[in-house]
Amino acid sequence: MFNKKNTGYPEVFGKTNRIVEGTNITGDIDTKTDFRIDGELTGNFVSTGRLVLGPSGVIIGDVICNNADIEGKLKGKVKVNELLNVKAKASIEGEVTVGKLAVEPGADFSASCTMSDSSSKLMLSDGKETKQKSK
Repeated sequence: MFNKKNTGYPEVFGKTNRIVEGTNITGDIDTKTDFRIDGELTGNFVSTGRLVLGPSGVIIGDVICNNADIEGKLKGKVKVNELLNVKAKASIEGEVTVGKLAVEPGADFSASCTMSDSSSKLMLSDGKETKQKSK
């Protein structure tokens, strides 16, 4: 009667994973959802969503995500495709590549920072790289 089309993806949009304070994880995390870390992660983090690193959160490893709000400690290479928001109590050490950057006064931002341009790179079918201008 009601035919639901199975997209092959679980309903993950609007849901957030969480590592609570007092939890230590060693290993890599790869997720399609938003993620909040109030515990400690020793490893790499990759997400197509938003990363929120709480005030007690610690990440030692590389981070790749679309958006990030950092209030804890982060040490490693960071690539945020859109907006990196560094809160006043945050501490970031390493190499950072961002689309946009917001740093509150009082933050410890001891990192080299590269702003990516506003155009996104596309690969053509022949393997050559081109740029698409943002609208």
